Amino acid sequence: CQWEKALLLLGEMARSHVELDAITFNAVIRACRNDDHWEEALHLFGMMANGMVKLSTITTNTAISICEKCGKWEVALQLFDEAAKHKVKLDTISFSAAISACENKGEWGK
Repeated sequence: CQWEKALLLLGEMARSHVELDAITFNAVIRACRNDDHWEEALHLFGMMANGMVKLSTITTNTAISICEKCGKWEVALQLFDEAAKHKVKLDTISFSAAISACENKGEWGK
């Protein structure tokens, strides 16, 4: 599975003292998206939010989109709020993904 290999490589990078950055995390989160492993993507997002690596707009958008795809609208909105607290520049994609997550579960306008 792509996501498992990506997580293993991320761990190997850390053990080898290779600098981890947002680009690396984004790639691993995308691998989780492709295999519908939203929990792993959420864990990686949390690691970034806890200061391991600075959150980015791309990371936020990818994580929200994964939750939207998996029907996790409440989690998508939590990620949106978390990103705003960390002063991530939210863009049209961020808002659209959050709206889509709500819309797909009939929560839009509630």
